[in-house]
Amino acid sequence: MNLTGSIIIYVLIWWIVFFSLLPVDVDRNQKNFVEGVDPGAPENPKLIKKLLYTTLITSIIFIGIFLLVKYDYLNLRNLIT
Repeated sequence: MNLTGSIIIYVLIWWIVFFSLLPVDVDRNQKNFVEGVDPGAPENPKLIKKLLYTTLITSIIFIGIFLLVKYDYLNLRNLIT
């Protein structure tokens, strides 16, 4: 796995995990209802916490994939033949 491929895989996994974590631990804006504002919009989306969790989870998943590829447990060329 070369550097460019590794970066692309990391970024793809990061975005998938980030969008998966977005709806977790959201406090809905139901106390201070303002006309014209979506009632489902979160008061505090806690994005910094979600960014840190996303990076941690993605790093663990990426290290696993990297080790599988490095030690030839995950080799698509061998599966084709």
